[in-house]
This record gives sequence, C-alpha cells and structure tokens, in this order.
Amino acid sequence: MKKNSEPFWWSLFGAGGVLSALFLPVLLFLTGIAFPLGWLQPPTQEHLFSLLQPVVSRLLLFGIITFSMFHWAHRFRFTLEDGLQLKRFDFVISVFCYGSAIVIALFTAYTLWKF
Repeated sequence: MKKNSEPFWWSLFGAGGVLSALFLPVLLFLTGIAFPLGWLQPPTQEHLFSLLQPVVSRLLLFGIITFSMFHWAHRFRFTLEDGLQLKRFDFVISVFCYGSAIVIALFTAYTLWKF
C-alpha cells in the first residue's frame, strides 16, 4: 500500500479552520469595526507590545497565523485543481501552496522569536 501524506494536510486544514472560525471574527470585528468607529478605545502600541511579552501569547498568535495559512493553502490548492481543472499540475500547485504556508510559518516563528 502506497503511503499518502493527504491525512497530514487535511489535519492542518481542519485545525486551521477551527482556529480561524474561533479567533478571526473577533479580531476582524475589533480592528475593522469597533476601533475605527470609536466604539472601543484602541490599544496603545505599548499595550500591544505588553500583550506579546508572555510566551503563551506568542504561541497562540503563532498557532492562529500558521494554521490559518495551512487552511488557506489546502483550500486554495483544491480550488485550483478542482475548480479551475488544473489537476495535471498537482505537484506544482501543492509545492506552491504548502510551501508558501511553510515559509509564512517560519517567518512568523522568526518574527515572534525575535520579538
């Protein structure tokens, strides 16, 4: 039986979907509606920096960004392959989608580590 990496990518897709559904609506509401309309006082730069000081906060932010990117990569891959009928370019599309998610995850890790 041939080994397949599909379950691994589907698990990252599922984790990204859950984290995106839980956290991104709140972040979008705060930064896109509540702060610009003056409903809530926007945080100062010092306050935002203090929120990222604990390691747990950085790990949470890393997880949200990384898993959301893998969710995007998996969804975009199958949109290109099935929606646009580009299945013959499966390998190239997979490398582009998952590779870009990995690069963004590494960049996020580096940025949060140096913070």
